Amino acid sequence: MTKKTTKSPRHSTRKGSAQGQGLVQGADTRVLVSILLLASMGMVMSYSTTATLALDQTLPPLFLRHVSALAVGLTMAAVIMWTPIDKWRRLALPLWLLSLGLLLAVEFFGVKVNGAQRWLEVPGLGFRFQPVEMCKLTTLLLVATLVARRDGRDELSGTRTLIAASLALPPMALLLLQPDLGNAVLLAGLVGLLLIVAGTRLSRLIAPGLVGIAGIAAYVSYNPYALRRITGFMNPWATSQGEGYQLTQSFVAFGRGGLFGVGLGNGQQKLAYLPEAHTDFILSLVAEELGLVGVLVVLGGFVCLLVAGSRIAAHARDRFALLVAFGMTSLLTLPAIINAAVVMGMLPTKGLTLPFLSYGRTSLVMCCVALGLLLSAAREPAGSRSKARRKR
Repeated sequence: MTKKTTKSPRHSTRKGSAQGQGLVQGADTRVLVSILLLASMGMVMSYSTTATLALDQTLPPLFLRHVSALAVGLTMAAVIMWTPIDKWRRLALPLWLLSLGLLLAVEFFGVKVNGAQRWLEVPGLGFRFQPVEMCKLTTLLLVATLVARRDGRDELSGTRTLIAASLALPPMALLLLQPDLGNAVLLAGLVGLLLIVAGTRLSRLIAPGLVGIAGIAAYVSYNPYALRRITGFMNPWATSQGEGYQLTQSFVAFGRGGLFGVGLGNGQQKLAYLPEAHTDFILSLVAEELGLVGVLVVLGGFVCLLVAGSRIAAHARDRFALLVAFGMTSLLTLPAIINAAVVMGMLPTKGLTLPFLSYGRTSLVMCCVALGLLLSAAREPAGSRSKARRKR
């Protein structure tokens, strides 16, 4: 007679915890590989696109700034990764208020560049930064803190949804004054995605969505600058010497690159043909110099990051860690999707950088901060808390 054996609940819990730990560690590795790929591509393309701006120097100043910002950002990411995720609950509101104050300061003390007042300059250092990058991250962090508790319900209550959604309104209003419609729309989209993941019924977001669309339409109608961008997007070739100039030059870059590109450093569009090629349109330079293969490598890196970040969120130890992981993953990948769509002519020009590749020190540092928060959420997967309690 054979004796039947049954697994104890404790054994099953330990097994489930080990499986969760293994899944998250695998996702953790994929995140690091993705970031290493994207950051390396960013350094290579930063040098390629900025070397022509400083032919009399061995290392272009813009390239050195990019590398220094990456070094600072990765150091911050390492510190944040080893900081317990719960500490950010208490810091969320003060950090959001600080970022909102900095965004408000732009209206009074901001530096205007190319018709937009979006930067603050540190006196005596000549260093400029964009508070909007910090504000996007802290808004998501505060929304995650607010909606992490559902009071035992499967769905997020309408009141909590309304309060959380309203957190995006003050920064959006300040962004529209700069004007920065692209980041205002991006922030609304990021908060909306986070609320859906938190358990908000889609029907509750229909009315705010319609109001937002109507507001964008009204803003574009009464803002000549935004209206010209829409015109350039709708018919770029007819306005190739005006509103559609940047987009048509991006098309030329993609056309010249073909499958394998013209070779690293051999691109022509960066030679004053494509304005600000090292910032918003750096993917066009990737297409020209490295071809379709290079573009697919970059987009593949973001897809890998999206999948790995989603897996970290799925195995997070609690709702707050889940929402932080999803929010930071969205903050790193949604702008990449929009940027790629813009340079390929599928969306109007919005002035959004490509994370880890575009030149922009504030954006690069904040991307690294988001990376640190994502990895912090991955450090303690579901099941590990109960395991720690048993050890006590």
